Amino acid sequence: MKLNHSLVALRYGVALAMVVSVTATPVLGQQANFGTLRLSPGFNQSQGTVTGYTGGSYSLSAIANRDRNKKPCIGFADPTPDHIMVLEKDFSSLTVQVNSNGYDTTLLIQGPNNTMVRCGDDSGSSKDASISDNKWESGTYRIWVGGVNPGQKRNYTLTVRE
Repeated sequence: MKLNHSLVALRYGVALAMVVSVTATPVLGQQANFGTLRLSPGFNQSQGTVTGYTGGSYSLSAIANRDRNKKPCIGFADPTPDHIMVLEKDFSSLTVQVNSNGYDTTLLIQGPNNTMVRCGDDSGSSKDASISDNKWESGTYRIWVGGVNPGQKRNYTLTVRE
């Protein structure tokens, strides 16, 4: 009799694990793949420059289909943000620029409390993504740098400028 209870418990545990693995969705965490930027007005260029690489297969449109300006959010990245940007004070305007030596990149920035999403794709004649916008409130921003196709691994430099 004891063996039957163990077998039932084992089957239940396996079934539960299968359901959880099928229905689980990525958690948009507070950690970053490549570190954190802490910026205050007047920051120097080195404080606003970080590096990383693209390479995920998580669709950025799962975070947001469109940003606050109705631009589409496209591309593929890791479900964990690539960078965390902490703005110590409000900024009237910022530009966030990706440089991957001309590869096609995308950009999604999610503002404090998962609000104020900003998305970027090609900028000018470059295939690299950028976002120039105003009214950046102080707080924590999550930044994803994506590729147009899933799994593309491209090294990049991300630069934030006032």
